[in-house]
Amino acid sequence: MSLTEPRSDSAGHASTFLKITLPTLLEKKRNRAPISALTAYDYAMARLVDEASVDLILVGDSLGMVMLGYESTLPVTMEEMLLCTRAVRRGVRRALLAADMPYASYHEDVQQGVRNALRFVKEAGAEAVKVEGGRNRVELVSRLTDAEISVIGHLGLTPQSVHRMGGYRVQGKTLSAAEQLLEDAVALEAAGAALLVLEGVPREVAARITAELTIPTIGIGAGPECDGQILVLHDLLNLSFAPAAKFVRRYSDAASLIRNAVEAYRKDVETGNFPNDVESYHLSAETRGTFARAKVVRATAAPATIRQPRKA
Repeated sequence: MSLTEPRSDSAGHASTFLKITLPTLLEKKRNRAPISALTAYDYAMARLVDEASVDLILVGDSLGMVMLGYESTLPVTMEEMLLCTRAVRRGVRRALLAADMPYASYHEDVQQGVRNALRFVKEAGAEAVKVEGGRNRVELVSRLTDAEISVIGHLGLTPQSVHRMGGYRVQGKTLSAAEQLLEDAVALEAAGAALLVLEGVPREVAARITAELTIPTIGIGAGPECDGQILVLHDLLNLSFAPAAKFVRRYSDAASLIRNAVEAYRKDVETGNFPNDVESYHLSAETRGTFARAKVVRATAAPATIRQPRKA
């Protein structure tokens, strides 16, 4: 059962919240209540997203592109993911916190995947891990479930397979490909997956998978019939410095907001308008007078005699 716990929001107001758990999300699916999800990669953003009552926060390996400037998610390391997950953990109280297993952290064998997934839970405080792939991940999902680790599957456009897919392309567009996605989804659920992300697949395919599964589906570019939706936070805020994908809706232009604020600051510094007197610290009147007199005494004191070197 979810517990009601106190928390102060960013304005310092006390509030209560229901801790989101996997059973909470399963209940939402049963009640046809949409699930909200977003990515976050640092403490400040995680806290703001959590205070906005988003259900699921994912520390995505997309951090490689939006936070670290990589060309893809492939270079992201375990240490980078763990560092960011720990930071996000400190900012999250209400939402379910999940973390992406980065490329090459579970691809060698199942033992490697279990070992690294345990690190996310034990060292970083993740409540679930996400892995990409279908039936080829069934054994891993089963082993992780046996190890008491909740698993989120990921089908469709899987960014870690970008080279094999030949780019970021919509998946499941043919009958055979759509049927394979459905079979993969059923297999992942049977293996113990608790949630399933569907990315870049036709709306009709995502709707069919959502109807077939007992576990919730979370869509990103997969249409409105999924049980929930997720976006990369930086895409939502226009902080990704790239053209938006078709499925992205911009809810704010944080890039312009930040750029304008920084430009205004720079101009104030250059013109001497920052800092002003109010933004400066001051000595007390008594200390200020003493300090000024001491300065005058030093200024009028005779300069010290410079000793000349002896002549040979």
